Amino acid sequence: MKQRKASLKRETKETKIEVAVNLDGSGKANIATGIGFFDHMLEQLAKHSLIDITVKAKGDLHIDGHHTAEDTGIALGQVLKEAVGDKKGIRRYGHFDLVMDEARSSVALDLSNRPYLIWDAKFTVEKLGEMDTELFQEFFNALAHAAGITLHVENKCGTNNHHIIESIFKAFAKALRMAVEIDPRAADQLPSTKGAL
Repeated sequence: MKQRKASLKRETKETKIEVAVNLDGSGKANIATGIGFFDHMLEQLAKHSLIDITVKAKGDLHIDGHHTAEDTGIALGQVLKEAVGDKKGIRRYGHFDLVMDEARSSVALDLSNRPYLIWDAKFTVEKLGEMDTELFQEFFNALAHAAGITLHVENKCGTNNHHIIESIFKAFAKALRMAVEIDPRAADQLPSTKGAL
């Protein structure tokens, strides 16, 4: 089986980011964004997707975390798309409904090359650690568009904001794992009747 890995370096006036993924890894995470809570969520993404993820980001955090979160989403989306490759043999679709104590979140996605984000999650605090809670939507929007993912995120219940966003990241990880896995019954087939994705 070919190796499904990709990496890139992305540099702008606002951020300098290095990202690498191995879709067939074991969930190893090497994360340093300068935003502690964001690092924690990206570590959850690696662990529960079984995708090895490296993210090294240096952004203009003296302004705020917006550019770092958004550009990390762009870079991670780009390497995920590259690592998936021609999409032959993948399951393509993934979905997961996940509970974390009182919080429950559902994520459904399609590696369709038709990027779209539906975001239905609300927070009652402005920050978790040093991360603005509004930046989670920005991250997932950037990732979905760069990776070509149709992504639906719904928080169904929850009162603890930490649990709410962590349940979203874990549900996304499980759904992504499902979507990028090779289907042994269709390992050489493109999962589309159109003949292209």
